[in-house]
Amino acid sequence: MRETIRLTLRGYKIWWRENPQMLIAPALCSIVETVSPYVSVWLLAQLINEIAGQKDRQRMIALTFALLVSAALLTLLGAALDRWKNVQWADMWHVQNRIINRKLLSMDFAGVEHSRTQELRSQVWQNTDSGGLGLYKLLNCFDAAVRSATAIAGGIALTISLFVLPVKSRELFFLNSPIFVLPIAGAMAAVTLLVPVFSGKAGAYWGKFAEENKFGNRLFGFWLGSLGEDTAKALDVRVYRQDILCKRHLQKYNPFIPTAKLPKAARGPMGGYRALSGAVAQVFTGAAYLYVCLKALGGAFRVGSIVQYVSVLTAVFGGLSLLLSTFEDLKNNQPFLRIVFEFLDIPNQMKQSGLKLENRQIQPLEIEFCHASFKYPGQDNYALRDVSIKLRAGRRLAVVGMNGSGKTTFIKLLCRLYDPTEGAILLNGTDIREIDYHEYLSLFAVVFQDFKLLSFALGQNVASATNYNSEKAEHCLFDSGFGEQLDRLPKRLSTPLYKDFEEDGVDVSGGEAQKIAIARALYKDASFIILDEPTAALDPIAEHEIYARMDRMMGEKTAVFISHRLSSCRFCQDIAVFHEGRLVQRGAHDKLVAEKTGVYSELWAAQAKHYISNEA
Repeated sequence: MRETIRLTLRGYKIWWRENPQMLIAPALCSIVETVSPYVSVWLLAQLINEIAGQKDRQRMIALTFALLVSAALLTLLGAALDRWKNVQWADMWHVQNRIINRKLLSMDFAGVEHSRTQELRSQVWQNTDSGGLGLYKLLNCFDAAVRSATAIAGGIALTISLFVLPVKSRELFFLNSPIFVLPIAGAMAAVTLLVPVFSGKAGAYWGKFAEENKFGNRLFGFWLGSLGEDTAKALDVRVYRQDILCKRHLQKYNPFIPTAKLPKAARGPMGGYRALSGAVAQVFTGAAYLYVCLKALGGAFRVGSIVQYVSVLTAVFGGLSLLLSTFEDLKNNQPFLRIVFEFLDIPNQMKQSGLKLENRQIQPLEIEFCHASFKYPGQDNYALRDVSIKLRAGRRLAVVGMNGSGKTTFIKLLCRLYDPTEGAILLNGTDIREIDYHEYLSLFAVVFQDFKLLSFALGQNVASATNYNSEKAEHCLFDSGFGEQLDRLPKRLSTPLYKDFEEDGVDVSGGEAQKIAIARALYKDASFIILDEPTAALDPIAEHEIYARMDRMMGEKTAVFISHRLSSCRFCQDIAVFHEGRLVQRGAHDKLVAEKTGVYSELWAAQAKHYISNEA
């Protein structure tokens, strides 16, 4: 119980911090909607009593007018509050998405890439999609809790007189005795407790079969969403009919078919508990009718009060049952909340210091790897081993090697997306772990292998901002080789990329996208420019032209190039050759080619052979 309360309160604090209206709106809406029937029932009971009793014309008119006006006003107020609540709750998905993404953006890159992080993130959304479990469930439970508490409070206020008013008939005089009233009240309380118990047992099956439901939802979402909507997969799906594989799994794991575990439980014990809950509720209603009618028959109150007491007793019973059922729902929701908070509580391991970089525009910046080694989390083998290399200011460094040799890992360490497992990386003699993290990142403009462009305007993609220098953005696009394409675009920098948000969006090819990504790196005007296979989608001639143009335009900036085409790196003053996670060679192109037994000479000869063969 303590764990349920702790996790639940923490969840409500999150919703309150994100948007208090998501709790205030349903609270006010539930109060008005719950109180409205009480007001109508009480006024109606008074009106019936007056009609059956004194028949005072003025009082009957006043009660009728009050009944109509209060019903109209409360209905209008309830509708307005309900609209307010629906508007706020319509944002639930986006708010939860913001919570998840904010955590991802604040995490160490190593944490984001960790398999457990991705597993937890997937589970959070699977639980949300499969049954509105986790943070979503809290809002529904909050609405139910306020509704039930209001029903109980209002009902108690209107039913006290039921047990206090004495019976006048001698035959039913025993109804006044506490010896009779207490067992009746106890029996009603016992029946009230049974309803949420049965309801909670039925709801527990959602948690019991959560894993199967999540897996089935994942397959279902992949089949309909990823395979059906993702244009990047459209060609392969049509050629190889990959959807058949998913269909076969869905036939076995589909949670939406009658033979799945949850539907079987719904037809069996789950449905049985629901039926018992409903049956017990009807028993309470029958007992309430019997008790109220007997007291009315004994002369305790007029006939109109029967409507009031029966309606209110039923409402109180419903409120108590709903309150207890809500707690059962919160208890069943506990495992799903635990997953959410396990994700949100993933700690950052990288050291965050606040040392500022002073006079960086004046002082040349040099980075040195000092016996740096690194292995990815959960891996036993080193991705990089004992690397020592110095990046001198204003020079061009080419990093080459076969696939899996450690080139991209070297770049990730250089940009401090990871910290070295052993050794250190120094910036002008200072360990980069002592430097303000965001200030250090601002030194780099990088084009990664798997770079991404966003479905916004071309200029916004280049500048990575909504407000930007148009002249500078166009200059960078021309320098990256995108000038001809830019001149053909009617909206130029205002042209939206892709069609996710705009019908007139432009789909760019892989080569064009890489040129835009290079322009983005140039626009940042950082001290270090890193190109990690940025021209893989370009032909060798276009690649060589871009590298030559960038070499001229970078001026005194320090640049690092990674490319499989060794001919494109000949203009670099320094070439670092990686092999199996180690730095095995370093020097200028002519020197490395002359070392016939070296890795570089072997790679150069292999590529040259293919070009000679093609020319022949």
